[in-house]
Amino acid sequence: MLDRLDHALRSRPERPAVLTATRTGAPRVRATRGELAELADAYAAALHARGLRAGDTVGVAVRPGPRALAVLLALWRLGLRGAVLDPGAGSDVLRARLALARPALVLADAAAQAVAGWARPLARRAGLALPDLAGLGPVATVGPRLPGCAPALDLGAPRGGVPARAGVDGDADAVIVFTSGTTSRPRAVVHTRAGLSAGMATVSSLFDARGDEPVIGGTFFVLVPSLTRGAPVALPSGSSRVLARQLHRLRPSDTYLTPPRLRDALGAGAPFHGRVWTGSAPAGAGLLERVRDAGAAEAWGVYALTELFPAAAVESREKSAFDGAGDLVGAPLPGVRAVRDADGQLLLSGPAARHRYLGEEPDPWVRTGDRARLDDTGRIVLEGRCKDMVLRRAENIYPGLYEPALHVPGVELAVLVGIPAGDGDERLVAVVQPRHGADEPALRAALSEPVARMGTARPDEVLLARIPLSGRSRKPDRAATAALAARRLGPAR
Repeated sequence: MLDRLDHALRSRPERPAVLTATRTGAPRVRATRGELAELADAYAAALHARGLRAGDTVGVAVRPGPRALAVLLALWRLGLRGAVLDPGAGSDVLRARLALARPALVLADAAAQAVAGWARPLARRAGLALPDLAGLGPVATVGPRLPGCAPALDLGAPRGGVPARAGVDGDADAVIVFTSGTTSRPRAVVHTRAGLSAGMATVSSLFDARGDEPVIGGTFFVLVPSLTRGAPVALPSGSSRVLARQLHRLRPSDTYLTPPRLRDALGAGAPFHGRVWTGSAPAGAGLLERVRDAGAAEAWGVYALTELFPAAAVESREKSAFDGAGDLVGAPLPGVRAVRDADGQLLLSGPAARHRYLGEEPDPWVRTGDRARLDDTGRIVLEGRCKDMVLRRAENIYPGLYEPALHVPGVELAVLVGIPAGDGDERLVAVVQPRHGADEPALRAALSEPVARMGTARPDEVLLARIPLSGRSRKPDRAATAALAARRLGPAR
């Protein structure tokens, strides 16, 4: 599909490709289709001139938008493997991730480099943190270069000799996305070119974007299929009030927003049109019904994982009509196979599934970590999480990545748990057990620094309490700890 997108962009170069919104919600053209194709060509030539060749890994820390999409197209064209670096993960975790991925080059925009440098104190307040990128390997700046940034990619590099298409097959690696593990052993999902294309094709069949009708969404899985079909894509405004105006003015045929963004938009009085899609976090029937009440013709919940996107989908009417126990997420999408293992965990496979975890052997089955059952018609009904991952505001938070940092002097035990926050979301609580005789004000002060480094995994609350233990090995009992935290902290305000 990325090959098709490259051709589609050049066939109508004058048409808008990526839109943003003014404060009044009016659309503003961020890049035309021709500008996007030209930028991708320039990036490809610059990377080729630096000696990068098919199979090399490139770290990418670029904000979503035209530049990030042009980088993806350039990597695809050259057969390079992109490692997505999320500044919300925290600097310690990212440092470990970069070491595992061993990138030949890191592409970073000025904002990412500011987060890693002079703006680090401000970035921490926003839950963002990056290590010193220059200390991890070669770095090149994408987009405008500010003082202190690494040298910019040479957009004037000669284009002669740059391959028009990668000389690799569909089994070659396309992208690495880090998902879980520990700081010392981060886990990375590897998608092949064929798997990435299959996932985008499935999204395209769901969205069915038509001609010049705009689509709202900011992920690659929205941008690529929509632009391939000729539809301009509007990046959703970060302001809920502006997003509401943007929806009113654009009247998009399709909109993709995470459940937290949907709730914020509804709170701002946003009208909806056409079909609305949501995923990356639980979306209850009540939320989908609110979206339809706000004007949407259809409201869909999408069940997806980093390892397989998308896996299933359900429309609000079907979800509301379901009266069984559990959370109906819909029938597996075409090509997706769903089974349960002996412990009731949902296993998925299909053409869009990840090929493997980096450093591990290929495995056709994705272990979702969700307990589930299949009803009489084959639909997937979720019954809860098998393990302890916390899902907050559409972010998967894996406690094992961050708990070691909480063990500062004076701490006996520390765990991160999720407690209900309403409408399927969770609050993240750090429950810390002080050592006997520890000074609690001093302990809270000592915890402030590691907590500030946690990025988007920064806990909502830090609770000092004795942690319940269980089992022969007397390990922390996470379920009991979460219940304790819920009792002590009470309902979310």
